[in-house]
Amino acid sequence: MTYKLAAFLLLSTLSSAVFGQTETSKKVSRRPDIPGTFALEFGFNQDLSGPKEFDLGFWGSRSVNLYYQYDIRILKSSFSFVPGIGLSLERYKFSNENTLAYADGDPGSIVMVPPADAGFDDMKKSQLITNYVEVPLEIRYSTKPEDPARSFKVSVGGRIGYLYDSFTKLKYKEDGEVKKLKNKEDFNLNKIRYGLTGRIGLGNFSLFCYYNLSPLFEDGKGLSDIISGENSVKNNFNTLTIGISLASF
Repeated sequence: MTYKLAAFLLLSTLSSAVFGQTETSKKVSRRPDIPGTFALEFGFNQDLSGPKEFDLGFWGSRSVNLYYQYDIRILKSSFSFVPGIGLSLERYKFSNENTLAYADGDPGSIVMVPPADAGFDDMKKSQLITNYVEVPLEIRYSTKPEDPARSFKVSVGGRIGYLYDSFTKLKYKEDGEVKKLKNKEDFNLNKIRYGLTGRIGLGNFSLFCYYNLSPLFEDGKGLSDIISGENSVKNNFNTLTIGISLASF
């Protein structure tokens, strides 16, 4: 349901941009008198140096971010401070159909379990979903601060977020019937995350990149690179998201 809402907002934003461009009677596209902006971002997630069992598919590992931001111009310069608040909804799709679970006999450790070992002979899809409340903070440079719809913009900053929901989502076939299963757990995921973000664009459209400085899992409680009893090494890997951003007024 959340992703359907995000898709509706994306289409609405695109429609507004198209109709706005057809108005040729005005030489300058002026910003409506509404405080702040609403931004919709769509991106793809990748793990950085994660264990081989945490093998992600590109198209299924995606993010949808919904933010309200307020542009505070710094004096009369081309720079502004842009705080905000919103939601970051992330999915990690495992291309090997493994699933994330707590280790048998050791509830404090998590492992990637192959479909057959998890009791699913015909796995169709396996995902990890993480949802955050986030506060983005940016410093933005605009070539035309008075006309943001026609301005070239570059932004750098960061985000801090709180994990409010996480679960695995499985789709499998059993006795000729397709079934879905959700397992709501925290899976030793970091409750607080923070990272760096940057964007470049023109008008209401931009490209963005987000690098998560905090590991996906809690320190010392993540997945192991080496499964060899006491010699197993925990992998504290980070994530990266690259995508597009659309802002509406």
